[in-house]
Amino acid sequence: MGENAGSDQVKENLIQLSCHFTWELLFKDLDIPDVEMRISEELVFLDIKNTVGKLNLRAYVNHLKGEDEEALQSLKEAEALVQGEQLGMRSLLTWSNCAWVHYHMGSLAEAQTYLDKVENTCKKLSSPFRYSMECAEMEYEKGWALLKCGGQNYARAMTCFQMALRADPENPEYNLGYAVAVYFIDLDYNNISLDPLRKAVRLNPEDLNIKVFLALKLQDVGLAAKAETHIEEALSNTSCQHYTFFYIATYYIRKGCLDKALSLLHKALQLSPASGYLHYQLGLCYYQQVFHLRTSRNEQARKQAAQQALFEFQETLKLRPIFEMAYVCMAEVQAEMGQYEEAEANFQKALNMKELNRNLECLIQQEIHLHYGFYQHIYQQSEDQAITQYLKGLNVKEKNFVWRRLLTALEDLATRRINRNVRLVESTSLLGFVHKLKGNMKGAIKFYESALRLTEKVDPEF
Repeated sequence: MGENAGSDQVKENLIQLSCHFTWELLFKDLDIPDVEMRISEELVFLDIKNTVGKLNLRAYVNHLKGEDEEALQSLKEAEALVQGEQLGMRSLLTWSNCAWVHYHMGSLAEAQTYLDKVENTCKKLSSPFRYSMECAEMEYEKGWALLKCGGQNYARAMTCFQMALRADPENPEYNLGYAVAVYFIDLDYNNISLDPLRKAVRLNPEDLNIKVFLALKLQDVGLAAKAETHIEEALSNTSCQHYTFFYIATYYIRKGCLDKALSLLHKALQLSPASGYLHYQLGLCYYQQVFHLRTSRNEQARKQAAQQALFEFQETLKLRPIFEMAYVCMAEVQAEMGQYEEAEANFQKALNMKELNRNLECLIQQEIHLHYGFYQHIYQQSEDQAITQYLKGLNVKEKNFVWRRLLTALEDLATRRINRNVRLVESTSLLGFVHKLKGNMKGAIKFYESALRLTEKVDPEF
């Protein structure tokens, strides 16, 4: 076809490639700098093992930022790493991304050169497809790309690793990727990640981070002694890095050992001062201190903890300006300290960001409504506004652990209102709605019928 190939024909061939440009990585509606920070922070512990994959993903983000020259530089680095290797998926991935970048730069001849490289390699590897191969290694590469791009991609990432494992069930890296993907999906504490994590630890005994993930899951299921063993092993290892400290700190936050968590996070922050996630975790630690000091007579210490929490959340937002939960947490600290006007302003920022970003993860949407509902109920004494927020959160249909917390909050509030004879018809109907969502249709009918009888008492002509 050569250099005279038309743009449309080149584009038609490019679409057949398997690479970052065709994998539909879901972060189109997010700030590109924010995504870049996320890529550098999330799952960074695998960079040494998969430098080529990292360089390819960085190239794609460079392209999204309009930095195609920088994208080519990243891809040249990736090409240099795979030179001399046996022809394989990493070459195909890098060449496929090169073809796309050159196409976007208007260099059709260069794009075609890389298309030809891909085509020739696919022929040598006996692929039934002209410009791609279906194999475990490519599913692995796709899985990690999806995983590094955030929560909306985790389920697809898990599927990719599952497909890779069908071809090679005992592959350490495939098991590692699968375990991490399942761990991040396993938010409902139904323990689907426990066995994959154990297997990944067995196959990757030198990987400290997967041991810490296993410790966090063991902590979830109440196996504290086993969890502590993995944490101590990670801390005693001289190769323990700042990104490992981040996850170990999460363990200590859950355990209530805030001083240990703060020490680890500050160590990590010294090595990675531009990490929004680290500032956010520090904010959460100080945030918990504020509530722990609620019954203390040391009001000065409580104020200092609040100020430090607010500072860390503000630093988070400087680095990650669309981090919705940082606004929510900042608002809750302000509410606890009686700064209601400031708290309301930050809740509104989080709610507005939810409205602007329709592709925001369901979990985050629900979290915002849950926390704002608590704020309205506890700090503003507005049960009506709290109910409105709980219902909005429940209207986000994904049934996860936050959805169930919303359901419980609505049920508790409706029950208390009935016990106080507050708006009995409405409150009883809400309990009918709660039971309907729980799948308890008999209970739902019972409460709906009670609501109807109450209505008839109020309005006999109904």
